[in-house]
Amino acid sequence: MRIRVGFGYGGSTRPAKDHGDQDEPADQVFATVVDDLERLGFDSLWVSERATATTLDPMVAMAFAAGRTERLKFGPAVMVLPGRNPVLCAKALASLDCVSGGRALPAFGLGIADGAEHQAFGVRRGDRAAWFDEALPLIRRLWTEEEVDHRGDRFHLEGVRVHPKPVQDPFEVWLGGQAPSELRRCGRLGDGWLPSFTTPAMVADGIRLVTETAAEHGRTIDPEHFGALVPFVHDHLPDRFTTRLQDRQPNLDPREVVAQGVSGLRDRLEAFVSAGASKFVVFPLDGPASPGPAEADAWHGTIEDVAIECLSLQD
Repeated sequence: MRIRVGFGYGGSTRPAKDHGDQDEPADQVFATVVDDLERLGFDSLWVSERATATTLDPMVAMAFAAGRTERLKFGPAVMVLPGRNPVLCAKALASLDCVSGGRALPAFGLGIADGAEHQAFGVRRGDRAAWFDEALPLIRRLWTEEEVDHRGDRFHLEGVRVHPKPVQDPFEVWLGGQAPSELRRCGRLGDGWLPSFTTPAMVADGIRLVTETAAEHGRTIDPEHFGALVPFVHDHLPDRFTTRLQDRQPNLDPREVVAQGVSGLRDRLEAFVSAGASKFVVFPLDGPASPGPAEADAWHGTIEDVAIECLSLQD
């Protein structure tokens, strides 16, 4: 089993700030993160999708990473599909795969249960699943077929072409989520499963359901295409995440899904490996405690520490 460790970054690049007679240079935190991940041998960078938050747009962030690196892969964790035009989405991701030499990792989800996000994407919460189920197979066709005709409940295409085609063939799609309906959707439509805020026992159960559903639909999922997004905190778990976790899974202790400090990550990853997972995205729920000009240096230290703790798991 080939274990791979990626790093998730949900931050933003802030504009310069005026400090009297001197301007602070534009924040270089994201550039520092990208450079360190490439230099230290991380498998991949994963960027957040929050249309109404301060995070960078994932397509822009991935394009920045593609132009700044030669080896590092990158993906969204995860990109919201309901509300996106499937033709333009297929075109953008295929283009990104081409300019990066085949390093893009498409990953899609329904989006978080947040009213502002639903407004941003223009899709009501109850309509997201049906939108997703029509859009993803259509995107796959646009990546592989020369000309696509489609007449569905939401999209109508006649003779539509998407070029260039992705470098990767097949261009594999990862899906998030861990509700039974999401696991079955992954079995029907996905090539890999990457849940978040989960436990090794939940991952083992999820792998079984995804695999069984895939078999029921005449498909197979590569056994090495199961993983997890594994959160950690530098200090203490932010209250907003405690509340969100308790809303989603009231019977789950947050300490079961969030590692305390970088030092707690390796044991957590090894437990997931024992459950059958091998592809991981570790990500901090809080930033290093060094705001201002020293923040980039603090992130550098965090990534160095994660590399020391976790990258020896990669073969």
